[in-house]
Amino acid sequence: MTKRTVRLRNYLAYGANDYLGAGAMAVISTWILFFYTTYCGLSPGEATLIFAIARVLDAITSPLIGHLSDNFYRNRLGRRFGRRRFFLLISIPLSFSFSLMWVGGQHFLYYLCTYVFFEVVYALELIPYETLAAEMSDDYKVRAKFAGSRILFGQSSAILATFLPALLEMFGSKDSAETFFWLGLTFAISFMIIISLVWSFTWERSPEEIDALHDATERPSAVESFKRLYRDLWSTLRIRAFRLHLGMYLGGYISQDIFNAVFTYFVVFALGGATLGSAIASTSGLLTLMYIAQFISVMTFIPLCLRWAPAPSYRVAVSLYVLALFVLLGLYVMHPANPTPWIVVVVLIAGLGRGGLNYIPWSVYNYMADVDEIVTGRRREGTFAGVMTFVRKTAQAIAVLAVGYILQASGFVSGSTTQSTPVLHTIVAIMIGGTLLVLAVGFLISLRFRLDKNTHEVLMGEIARFKRTDAAPVPADRREVVEDLSGWRYEQLWGRNPVGRHD
Repeated sequence: MTKRTVRLRNYLAYGANDYLGAGAMAVISTWILFFYTTYCGLSPGEATLIFAIARVLDAITSPLIGHLSDNFYRNRLGRRFGRRRFFLLISIPLSFSFSLMWVGGQHFLYYLCTYVFFEVVYALELIPYETLAAEMSDDYKVRAKFAGSRILFGQSSAILATFLPALLEMFGSKDSAETFFWLGLTFAISFMIIISLVWSFTWERSPEEIDALHDATERPSAVESFKRLYRDLWSTLRIRAFRLHLGMYLGGYISQDIFNAVFTYFVVFALGGATLGSAIASTSGLLTLMYIAQFISVMTFIPLCLRWAPAPSYRVAVSLYVLALFVLLGLYVMHPANPTPWIVVVVLIAGLGRGGLNYIPWSVYNYMADVDEIVTGRRREGTFAGVMTFVRKTAQAIAVLAVGYILQASGFVSGSTTQSTPVLHTIVAIMIGGTLLVLAVGFLISLRFRLDKNTHEVLMGEIARFKRTDAAPVPADRREVVEDLSGWRYEQLWGRNPVGRHD
């Protein structure tokens, strides 16, 4: 890799992109189900059907974009603008589509089309972007700083996503969809500006470097390209470190998706004021506090991961989140006269845990292509980014889908300012039980995860040895490290396995 100095402006530009990545997801996971069922006349089932349809289409688009990103260097546009950064460029005007999702009073087909279109734009930009940390540097600490910058900006955008509705209601119409339209428009314009900055201050491997790793003259047929696309997609799951990483990632993120989807209903119907507007303001205030705590938490977990390694740090984050959930359960059981101070404490503790759960998986992700390289002898950052984006959006959709249908089955009444006691019990059961179950899975998986600064150093050393075709005997401890990370015997590495072969 050609060495270039990574400066502060590069860290900031790279990190700023998570205003789209995390910001859009924060707005969607926190408000979209509530918006659809309150201001758009959709039932919970209709609203969640939109997410289900989008995920079916995403099963095709996300892997396809990742595959295209990996192979786009083969044509003139890719060699001129970059196989990654070309997609950033065309995403700048398309990201305005986010604002179209938040127009109230439309029909089901309108919301389906606008949601699906933005999901495609989101994948078109985010998948190539997610490869850039590995493209810009192979240094462990530099990549950790890239991940830290990204998550800090993402937490900032999440604060804005929760605080902005309350702020807009102070100056706009109460109890109307107008608040959410201005929320969507504000974020859409921000996305366009930020993607422009990312495009201006990032880089990727040169076409010559990519040619050295791949056969630039290879021109597979359309049928072969499609077969290879899905073969590559599933082959990522044959990398042991990536499978464990996905388990930790989903444990951290699905738990938050479940909590976010239900928390708004909990505040609105159990703690809300006389109007929807005041309830939205209450929710915004509590979630804003939580995301502020998450921001502080990320700054704490960046050095903690470098000192302790990712897996132990992950377990600390899970423990904090679990503590907050048990306190929340105690409040529901005891029904204190004034629960607000306690709920503030709960969201602050939860935020400290959630910040770590947000940072650690994306920090670890930056090293997955290195583990893959020692198995395949190729660089497939785009493929892994496609899998990550597909998994992330699918997990979020499943969580929201499940919440919607469970609420509907419990007797939830769309558009009502009050709900029955069974519905409130259901909300709490989902928020506590569902979140705890997913966190437990992530915690158990983290006990088997071994990638850290030291093992990554061994990994990069062995990759360099393979590139030199060094036939010297390999110490047993180094063999053990790369076999544990890759899930393959040492003799099968560097393309001597079904994953590394094209045929």
